[in-house]
Amino acid sequence: MKKNLIILSVVILSSFMLLTSCKKDEVLPDAPIVNAPAAAINVDASQSVAVTFNVVVPGGFSSASVSALNGTAVISTKPEVSATTGNVEVSFTAGNTAGAGSITLTVTDKNQKTDDATAIISVAEEILIIPVTGNITTNTTWETGKTYILQSRIAVVNGVTLTIQPGVIVKGAAGSDANATALIIAQGGKINAVGTATQPIIFTSVADQIEPGQIASPNLNPTLNGLWGGLIVLGKAHISYKNANGDSQTASIEGIPANDPNGIYGGTLDADNSGVIKYISIRHGGTNIGEGNEINGLTLGGVGSGTVIENVEVISNQDDGIEFFGGTVNVKNALLWNIGDDALDTDQAFAGTVDNFVIINPGDECFELDGPEGTYAGAGHTIKNGIVSVKNAQGLIDFDASTDINMMNIYFRDLTAGQDVEEYDVYSANTKGFASSAFQVTLPAGSLVTDFFKKGSDAITTSVAAGAATVGADLTKFNTWTWASVAGQLTGL
Repeated sequence: MKKNLIILSVVILSSFMLLTSCKKDEVLPDAPIVNAPAAAINVDASQSVAVTFNVVVPGGFSSASVSALNGTAVISTKPEVSATTGNVEVSFTAGNTAGAGSITLTVTDKNQKTDDATAIISVAEEILIIPVTGNITTNTTWETGKTYILQSRIAVVNGVTLTIQPGVIVKGAAGSDANATALIIAQGGKINAVGTATQPIIFTSVADQIEPGQIASPNLNPTLNGLWGGLIVLGKAHISYKNANGDSQTASIEGIPANDPNGIYGGTLDADNSGVIKYISIRHGGTNIGEGNEINGLTLGGVGSGTVIENVEVISNQDDGIEFFGGTVNVKNALLWNIGDDALDTDQAFAGTVDNFVIINPGDECFELDGPEGTYAGAGHTIKNGIVSVKNAQGLIDFDASTDINMMNIYFRDLTAGQDVEEYDVYSANTKGFASSAFQVTLPAGSLVTDFFKKGSDAITTSVAAGAATVGADLTKFNTWTWASVAGQLTGL
C-alpha cells in the first residue's frame, strides 16, 4: 500500500512538472514595431505640423505616449485597442527657436511589450514679413504676429475668404496711378478681419515702421497721407447708378482701373454678406489713380446688410475716410481723423446706418451726402450719435437735392468762420427734412447758429455751452485700440 502511494505521488509530481514546463514554453507575440518618417520634418518656428507614425502591434495595441524636443507634441489619432496595425498621428508645435527638434513615440501592447521611434524635426526661423504678390484665389489666413506686404492691387476673388487674425499688420507698397496698392474684396469674396481692443488689425504704408503689438506709428506723422491705396469691399446689394445708356444695377468702383473685373459692384441682393470687419485701423492711404479717381480709406460699394463692420478707424487718408456707394451695410463705431477730403461720404442711394462715430479735422466736408443717381431710390440712410471736431474742415455738411437721409444726435464743436451747411434748403424742399433735435453745436464766441447752419438748417440745431452737450458718441468704444485715443485726440471731446 505504501509503495502504491509513493508511485502515485511520483506520477502526480511528474504531471505537474510537465504542465509547468509546457506553460513556460508558451511563446508570446512579438513586441510592437514603431516606424517614424524616414526624412526630417520641416516646420517654421511657432508653427504646427502633423507627423504620422506607422505601427505594427502583434500583441494588440494598448496605449501610446509621446515626448518632444524644441516644441510640444500631442497624439491626435491612434489605433483602436487590440488593433494589430495602424497609424498614430502626432500634432507637433515648434518652439520659437530655429534648430533641431524631435518627436519620440512609444507604443505599448496588451502584454506590456513596447517599442519606440523618433522623428527628426527641423525648425526653421519663422517668417514674420510676408510679401503678397498676387490675387488671393484660395481660402487664406494671415496670422497674428506677422506683417503682410501688398506688392500691388490685390483682390480676394469670388468664392474665397481671407481671414486676418488679431494684431496683423498689412502694409501697402508705394505705387501710383494704375499701380496703386489696395486690398479689394471682390463680389462673392469675403474678408474675416476680426481684431480686438488689445490687438487691432492695422492697414498702413510700407514706410511705416510699426510692428505687431504697437498702436501708434513710431515714425510717421498722423497727417501724412497718400502713401498707398486703401481697403475696398464690393458687394451685390442695390445701387442707384446711371451711365451713358441709362440706369445700371452694377458699376465699376472708383479708385481702381475700370478694366479690372474685380472692381464691379452692385446688384439686387440687399442681404449680401461680404464678411466681418472689426477693430481695424486704416492709415496714410488714398493714392490717386487719375484725376477724380481716388481711393478712400474704406470704400464700400454695394455692400449688403449681411456684412458686419464695427470699430473702424481711418487716419490721414488723402481722399474720403469712408465712402458708401449704395448698399445696405451698417457701420458702428467709426473714427475718422485728419481725412484729406470728406470724412463720411454717401452716394448712390446708400440705405444703411452709421451709428456712434467721431470725426476730427477733415480736409473738405465733414459730411458729403448725395442721393440716388438713377431711378432706383432705396430706403434712405441714417447717420446718428456722433461728435464732430470740425477744426480745419472747409465745410460742415453738403446736401444735394436727392439726398435721402435722417441725421440725429450729432454734436459739432471747434468751428471757425466760413464753415457752413450747404444746400439744406434744396434737400428739405423735397420734404426730407428731419427732427429739430438733430444737431447741437458749441459756437465760437460772438457767433450765431445761423452763421454756420445756413439754408434753414438752424431750425434743426441747438446751441450749447462747451461741456454741456447732451448728444454725441460713446467715446469708450474707441479706447485703447485707436491711434487717436493713444495720441490723446479724444481727451476733452
